[in-house]
Amino acid sequence: MPTTHVNRLIEAANQIILGKEHEIRLALACLIARGHLLIEDVPGVGKTTLAHTLAQLIGLQFQRVQFTSDLLPADIIGVSVFERDSSAFRFHPGPLFAQLVLADEINRATPRTQSALLEAMEERQVTADGTTFDLPEPFFVIATQNPAHQIGTFPLPESQLDRFLLRIRLGYPDPIAERALLMGEDRRALLERRTPVITPDELIGLQRSAQTLHVGDRLIDYVQALLAASRNDTELAAGLSPRAGLGLLAVARAWAMIHGRDHVLPEDVQGLFPHVAAHRLHLAGDARPVPPATLTRLIRAVALP
Repeated sequence: MPTTHVNRLIEAANQIILGKEHEIRLALACLIARGHLLIEDVPGVGKTTLAHTLAQLIGLQFQRVQFTSDLLPADIIGVSVFERDSSAFRFHPGPLFAQLVLADEINRATPRTQSALLEAMEERQVTADGTTFDLPEPFFVIATQNPAHQIGTFPLPESQLDRFLLRIRLGYPDPIAERALLMGEDRRALLERRTPVITPDELIGLQRSAQTLHVGDRLIDYVQALLAASRNDTELAAGLSPRAGLGLLAVARAWAMIHGRDHVLPEDVQGLFPHVAAHRLHLAGDARPVPPATLTRLIRAVALP
């Protein structure tokens, strides 16, 4: 049953997002693993469309927040408004109280506003005026990020980056997919006519099923060795956190389930490691993100079990 739901979802998404099945599977694995997704790429390659597609095909309540330099935390979380009838303050939830939240161009907002997402992404709740409010289930944040060299961007702090399970890039479509895109119907109009192929409750069922997939002791040893390799590498400012290791195992379980298996393979961990690690690691001294060659070297330094 989980495989049936997943296949229906991937097939429907492929009709909207052309030529990006691998990236769709990565986004879906992140969602099933109950993580959050960071998409870093140039404008116009389909980042927003991907978020809309997942929300529409699963029937999730969707909110998009355009991050700007003047955006305030209350604009995301919500505000308490005094009501004369009851002579009391009443909390009015902000756009964060949705099942899928698109934080568009997140690094155009100030660090103060970025930090408003920290509690929500980690604990799935927000605190306003001393009162804690639970967020809906499922709760999934997709953030898009402009390249750091663009004008008007604020780098995401490490604590914020660590809340994102995966970072992916969509990239330009291949020539065949791009031609079909240019000659076909507008993606938004096409998406508006699509009905959900699974329900939010079925998604929650997929998330619970993924948590039960078997992970052997030797595979856990392998993940721990990858974490240790990152911490002992002198080229890096700091290694991967335990949260990164837990996330790697969670998304590996989801990846295995998407591919119809009831157990995780070392190749799953190896293939997902760059997407889990790249945004969490920085070079020592100049704080630049790690190049792909460094991630490849870390993977090769640890023998497969």
